[in-house]
Amino acid sequence: MRVRQREIPEPRANEVLVRVEWAGICGSDIDLRDGRRPPGFADYPVVPGHEGAGVVAGAGKEVDEALVGQAVVAEGVRPCGTCTACRAGNAPLCETVYDETGFTRDGAWADYLVVPAALVHTLPKNADLRSAAGIEPAACAAAAVERAHVTAGERVVVIGGGTIGLLATQLVRATGPSEVVVVEPADARWELAERCGATRVVTPDGGDLDASFDVVIEAAGVLGTAQAATRLARRGGRVVIVGIPPAEDVLMTQGIVAKRLEVRTVFGAPHRSWDVAVRAFRDGTIDPGLLVTHELPLEQADYALELVARRDPTVGKVLLRP
Repeated sequence: MRVRQREIPEPRANEVLVRVEWAGICGSDIDLRDGRRPPGFADYPVVPGHEGAGVVAGAGKEVDEALVGQAVVAEGVRPCGTCTACRAGNAPLCETVYDETGFTRDGAWADYLVVPAALVHTLPKNADLRSAAGIEPAACAAAAVERAHVTAGERVVVIGGGTIGLLATQLVRATGPSEVVVVEPADARWELAERCGATRVVTPDGGDLDASFDVVIEAAGVLGTAQAATRLARRGGRVVIVGIPPAEDVLMTQGIVAKRLEVRTVFGAPHRSWDVAVRAFRDGTIDPGLLVTHELPLEQADYALELVARRDPTVGKVLLRP
């Protein structure tokens, strides 16, 4: 990985130029650096960065000039817009070749970023862009909560006190559950989990968790956590798997069938989940800024990646500032 000086890109028709204010780092960026993305899910060389927030600095032809000066975030997946999945509003399931900012297109670890205007979401003029850089993972969390069909009064458990897990906890809190339990092995994250809305935080081997939760959201992606999610759900309960586990991970299907569980997954966020996350950010339902522990200049991107790769529980969301 290198930091290089480049020309400012020019937006083409139906594109905008965004001056990046803050950009986040995700575990998938570690996979990108280390060459562990699945075949077809990366195109090198590439500027990383699929989480970010900034201000529109220029507009191409056929774009409303009123967008210039607006604070924005932008969806990363670049769908074809015409296939069956896209017409149904499921851009992450686009039937054409995978294409996403920060993986196959130059991303937000730069001073400027060009994105399709159709993927931009505007924010209030006084928006905290440091916090807004976390709207992308919040959209994934919103997709998980939506797929879980969480309703008021239900008992919910979130496995994993990382970025997705704690943003999901914030969103679940707003639904009026009777209980929100966060399962997190590192006690360094417990206080933050409670600030995000957890009524209780327990370790994975906490003996007081019974298999009676209406909804289980798995957001850890660690070996065995998906199986633990199916164990904690009540009969007829709903399980949503957001974390991407190691290749050797397994699910014991006998218990899933015997308990008649609904098991769903999330990979990326459709447009409607972005809308939910942006509205939740606007009205204060979520505050991704709570999760930020480190802010570093773009020139220290290598060190920032190492911070994330260490999996130190005291390291939360790491941001880069061009």
